[in-house]
This record gives sequence, C-alpha cells and structure tokens, in this order.
Amino acid sequence: MFTAHPIGFIHSPYQETSAIPKGLGATHEAEGAIELLCEYEPGLADIEGFSHLFVIWEFDRAGGFDLIAHPPTDESLPHGVFATRSPRRPNPIGLTVVELLRREGAALHVRGVDMLDGTPVLDIKPYLSSIPAEKLRRGWLAEAEARKG
Repeated sequence: MFTAHPIGFIHSPYQETSAIPKGLGATHEAEGAIELLCEYEPGLADIEGFSHLFVIWEFDRAGGFDLIAHPPTDESLPHGVFATRSPRRPNPIGLTVVELLRREGAALHVRGVDMLDGTPVLDIKPYLSSIPAEKLRRGWLAEAEARKG
C-alpha cells in the first residue's frame, strides 16, 4: 500500500458538483489548468509533445462509498460502482482524459476538465490510445520509435 500525496491542484470553472455536465450527451469542453507544486515541475519535461493526458485525481469531497450507484445516464437502474464514474468509491480516485492546450512553467492549460476547482491531482500520464490518428501526437515517443526503425 502507499499513501497518495498531491502533485498539484486543478483550477476549474466548477465550484459545485451540480455544475459539471453529466448524463447522456454530456460533453466536457471546459478549460482549466493543472498547477503542479513547484518541486514536481521538472517532471513536465517533454510533455508538450503530447496532445492528450490522463489525469489521476482524488474525489476529495466525496464522503464514503456505495457499491451500487445510480448514474445520471440511467438513474432508474442500479449499477455496480465499478461500472460507473461515481465519486462515491471505496478508493476515491478519478480519471479524466484532457487535451493539453499549452504549458506555462508548472501549469498545464487543458480542455476537458470535469473536476471541481481545487481538486488534488495525484498523477499525470500521456494518453496514447483511442485518439484518432489525425489528432494524436506521440511526442518524444515517436522520435524514439523513428530512431529504432
């Protein structure tokens, strides 16, 4: 087991959970920023080459958990929490894919936030699959693959 510690925090337009788009047809186009703590800024080297990122974060305002959820896309039927994106989970961990717009020092400006303002960020990873080829940038990875091939 490990104890998670935030590497930074989300700056988001959402102050209340009710403001975050949910349900069928919901799109996540809101822009925000991931502000890393200064000691983690060196870890952002070469991130600008990627078009999309996984952001792993904490549902820090969700209290407790339910093993059965009623998501807004299907409120009439219960679903196991692991088949939903419910914040009420045994381990309150969220996962969001965002589009990287630009980097400014320790801040990553992104599109697609679905987190509350001030949400702790636990990790960031490049997103490398399921993006249409015309939108995907593989950054330094593509260069390394070209050198090998």
